[in-house]
Amino acid sequence: MPGKVPARATRAAALLLGLGALAYTAWLLEVLVRTGLDPVRTYVSELAAADQPLGGLFRATDLAAGLLVLAGALAGLAATRGPRRHEPWALGGWIALAVFGAATVADSRLPLSCAPTADPECAARETAGLVPATHLAHAVSSSLAMTGALAAMVALTVAARRYGHWRPLARTGPALVVLELAATAWTLAAVAAFEAGKGTWSLGAGQRLQVLLVAVWLAVLAGSLPPRRVR
Repeated sequence: MPGKVPARATRAAALLLGLGALAYTAWLLEVLVRTGLDPVRTYVSELAAADQPLGGLFRATDLAAGLLVLAGALAGLAATRGPRRHEPWALGGWIALAVFGAATVADSRLPLSCAPTADPECAARETAGLVPATHLAHAVSSSLAMTGALAAMVALTVAARRYGHWRPLARTGPALVVLELAATAWTLAAVAAFEAGKGTWSLGAGQRLQVLLVAVWLAVLAGSLPPRRVR
């Protein structure tokens, strides 16, 4: 019976993370519906801004994604019982993934009031400090979420290769991590340029690539966690 607990937790983690990856790509709906925001220039989170017509939908999908990933990460932690409790890369990776999920939940509850990259008046109010405190809180939660995602991607990919687990992740994880780091560097440079008044540097494209790669990595991780027969 004790051996069945990690197996059940692994199956739960695979299901929850797979659903979380799907929910985390809900922003792709902007390809099908008119949002009024340029995906090349605007933050992904501006889709969920309080003044956007579909803001409620995207806040709900962000909340769902965060809750699913958080639950999946906790299930992954539960699966580290037994011999795997001595695998620090795996333990740290699941904790980082839980942080990502929790911060994404917080992100969904702290929406921007307006879209600064698309609305010059909103950008001016933000620069003057005349926007709600949720703008600053959102920036903090978003940074924490992406830090958790990056840490989880690195740690669990290292765990897959070092401990011989999760073969699909061991094969494709390193390439996804490198691409994610490049997309993150692009996004950070674009944010700095926008805040300095030097344009957006295709900020939206960079951030969408960043978010998409996280979702792809989550899907690969989920697919790498097949149920194992316990003897």
